[in-house]
Amino acid sequence: MALSTRRHATTLETIAVTVPEAAVEFYENAIGSICATVGLFEANPEGTLWRVEGVKDSGHKEEELAAALMLAALASGENATLERTETEAEGWLARTYEAFPEQKVGRRFVVRGTHLPDATDHTRIALTLDAGVAFGSGEHGSTRGCLRALERMAYRRPRRILDLGCGTGILAMAGAALLHKPVLAVDIEPWSVRVAAENAQRNQLGRLLTCRLGNGWRTPAIRRAAPFDLVFANILARPLCLMAKDLAQNLSPGGTVILAGLLRTQVRMVLAAHRRQGLLLEQTLTEGDWATLVLRKPGTP
Repeated sequence: MALSTRRHATTLETIAVTVPEAAVEFYENAIGSICATVGLFEANPEGTLWRVEGVKDSGHKEEELAAALMLAALASGENATLERTETEAEGWLARTYEAFPEQKVGRRFVVRGTHLPDATDHTRIALTLDAGVAFGSGEHGSTRGCLRALERMAYRRPRRILDLGCGTGILAMAGAALLHKPVLAVDIEPWSVRVAAENAQRNQLGRLLTCRLGNGWRTPAIRRAAPFDLVFANILARPLCLMAKDLAQNLSPGGTVILAGLLRTQVRMVLAAHRRQGLLLEQTLTEGDWATLVLRKPGTP
């Protein structure tokens, strides 16, 4: 989704929270459910605290915002204080662009904002995203872990690929670009589905990505396309545990799943839920406090 610098009939405001890294994803989702643009900024030199900002019309969706922040606090255990400031659109855009430099991930990928000039390093697959859409931008440890895991298992050449909870579509695009195979990208948020489809077109991957609105494994498009040879599920630890049985049933024999959105302290819980369904651990990758699990279903592909 392209950022807009149009003049608003109402005043704009920036809403922001400062939270530890472990709580970032929860508050990204909360603020992103209200604001059309979300940004992440390091709040201290050590990188242990992050400021999550969103821009919206002043007074817009106040009840929804309060509910979303309450859920983020309950899920993360971090009761963050909300800050508000009046905002000029152009000033916020400039700061967002500055905070979203080119990011090289692993050996194969580079994530770039639309505000940057064309990529010059043609040895990497460039994934271009709008700088104003921070979640799924490649900065977060869970997204980076998934991209690293993907490049390590690409030799298996999976044919049927699913990105469950696709967000901006970055993982679906990475899979399509690296493997040259079609990918089904599904999310429960209509806004995410639209952004993922726009990003696919922006990266000349529109013919390989099918973006659909849906609620997890009950989504009709998923049921029609299953079983899958590769599944991305960059969600949160508890939903991953609850969906372990459905995942195993919809994974092909010999198929691979890349699980992320979990803290290193949650690995044992998530792994136990999937081992009970017969899945085998192949790799554990870490990025800061975040972990990515690569599991395989026994059998011959």
